[in-house]
Amino acid sequence: TVLSENPTTFTITVTSEAGENDETVQTTLKFTYREKYPDETPLYEIVSQENLDDNDVMDIIKLLEQQAEENLGMVMIFTLVSAVQEKLNEIVDQIKTRREEEKKQKEREAEEEEKQRFHGTPVTIENFLNWKAKFDAELLEIKRKKMKEEEQAGKNKLSGKQLFEMDHNLDTSDIQFLEDAGNNVEVDESLFQEMDDLELEDEEDDPDYNPVNLDSD
Repeated sequence: TVLSENPTTFTITVTSEAGENDETVQTTLKFTYREKYPDETPLYEIVSQENLDDNDVMDIIKLLEQQAEENLGMVMIFTLVSAVQEKLNEIVDQIKTRREEEKKQKEREAEEEEKQRFHGTPVTIENFLNWKAKFDAELLEIKRKKMKEEEQAGKNKLSGKQLFEMDHNLDTSDIQFLEDAGNNVEVDESLFQEMDDLELEDEEDDPDYNPVNLDSD
């Protein structure tokens, strides 16, 4: 894209080959011819970039500087752009390699975690004593809580006397019950026998009865 003819200024957008998941890196370079170009290196800068980090941008600037010096005296824009194109392709490959390494690292960590889950931690005297101390402390805390709960429950449990002292209505509860019933308490007399029907022996009729001798039959 030509921006100016005096001095000659233009931009070229350079895109890498497609990488993993069709991802690309891209940069737009701006060139300006100096008065004595190509005996002088052109002015150049990166005006935009995509998917490049700061280190990548610095590497591209250094590459342009190196290539411009090496091709001084010759028309060099095509050479500079080609060098940047190769650099972008390298960056894509590096990104792919880095992601593969990260993926492998995560897989290794997952495998190690799985091994730890099945095999556990090797028992040593040191980690056993640490575990034992922690276990005893937790057990002691549980016992303390239980004793505290039992003690609290014992304090909250009131005796009959305490209940009457706290609620004087309990003193008249039976009377209230009778009043609520209207003093009409029915008794089934058939449940009781007449005294005459009971076969009771008079102690005096007992030939073995001796009021003096309490041990006698």
